[in-house]
Amino acid sequence: MSLTDTAAGALLGLACGDSLGRPVEFQSSQQIAQKHGTVTEMLANGTHNQPAGTITDDTEMALCIARSLDEHRAVRPDDVAERFVAWYDSGPFDIGLMTSDALQKIKHDGSWRDAGQQVWESRPEGSNAGNGSVMRCAPYALAFRDDWDTLARVSRLSSSITHADPRCTYGCAVLNLTLAGVLAERETPLEDALAHVEADAPAELLAALRPIPDDTSLDSLRASGYVIHTLQAALYHGLTADTAEDAIVSAVNMGDDTDTVGAVTGAIAGVRFGASELPERWLAELACKNELATLGSTLATTEFAVDDDLIR
Repeated sequence: MSLTDTAAGALLGLACGDSLGRPVEFQSSQQIAQKHGTVTEMLANGTHNQPAGTITDDTEMALCIARSLDEHRAVRPDDVAERFVAWYDSGPFDIGLMTSDALQKIKHDGSWRDAGQQVWESRPEGSNAGNGSVMRCAPYALAFRDDWDTLARVSRLSSSITHADPRCTYGCAVLNLTLAGVLAERETPLEDALAHVEADAPAELLAALRPIPDDTSLDSLRASGYVIHTLQAALYHGLTADTAEDAIVSAVNMGDDTDTVGAVTGAIAGVRFGASELPERWLAELACKNELATLGSTLATTEFAVDDDLIR
């Protein structure tokens, strides 16, 4: 596989998982099985009542990041935050609670550095570590795949705009380092990613992800909106499936937060197998297919500037 194919696969796989999961979001695996058997095709209507192939906030926010990188050829968290707010103002049909709260703060108070922290501190344990930043962070893995220190820093900062809990910030770093490891064809990409952050990452996150995938049973996985559950499920399916389609289908049919678990799984599987191995029948349903493919390839083949003062 070529670098451009695998890089395009990351963003296209993310969108495929997002779109496949959107119509059955919040349904249990039993409800999905009773109504659909196994979801393998892009469905219309369902949750959010949208046409088949419709992307949600997962892909839309990833596009905000990818477009910012492409336009500025640099990491610009201020610009990303502005794009998030503009997207928020467009009235998206799907947006997470922590993301909504943070973007409202940015819109009214103007501080992208503080909003995510303030939202995190205001929420009780159990509702303060959602998956709304890991779903969107993959573009950075393409742009900084060869510089793991910068990639980890940028990933954490990107998360903190809306999700400042260390499980979220380091969760983004682990996911993106794993994606970078897969791109580099490392034999143990997740293990290497965890080793890179283990000195500072939350013990809970490290303990939850170290058994993935070899010492994990499918029955032990959950597909909730909790960032650690999302990462466990997505990394398991993304790293163990025999095909990209199998990975995404298995993740989505777990039920619950199907679009986001599907999206994160899709990014991993897309990098592993490449855009050329994603089902053409799914890609044909994506209105943003060409832009995603172009952005993925561009991010992986362009040098991006980093302002250390801006991402401190």
